[in-house]
Amino acid sequence: MIAAMANGRIIGDDNAMPWHLPADLKHFKAVTLNKPVVMGRKTFESIGRPLPGRRNIVISRNPNYSAEGIEVVSSPQDALALVDGSEEVMIIGGGNIYEQFLPLSNRLYLTYIDLEVSGDTRFPDHTQVGEWHEVASQAFEADEKNLYSYKFVTLNKGI
Repeated sequence: MIAAMANGRIIGDDNAMPWHLPADLKHFKAVTLNKPVVMGRKTFESIGRPLPGRRNIVISRNPNYSAEGIEVVSSPQDALALVDGSEEVMIIGGGNIYEQFLPLSNRLYLTYIDLEVSGDTRFPDHTQVGEWHEVASQAFEADEKNLYSYKFVTLNKGI
């Protein structure tokens, strides 16, 4: 599972990310490339196209939903059945999809952005779903390309 969030676990507002952070987009690509990505329909539509170099699986309640370059399923269980045998599956949002997959996840790639912003979608509180251990962390100050300080954190679920 991979997500970027502002302060207060804000991940979106009106089906968009309320920030632009090029370093996080580069990090997202590096972590997800050549892995299956699972997302909700709204997330797919906000991206606007299948992500290249990845198997794109979209969860939708609409059985007739389709778009070129994606596979559509109706439930998290169906998505997991499609990717059975994959070494790592990347859950990329949105909020409802994160909530459904969080109890099933063993690793989180989180970007914490030092930004106070309003939003209508939050990342679920992962501390309420199992015990997580930080295995990697990199902090960066704001610069001319990335207007906010941010931190990449990788967490593994404990046993």
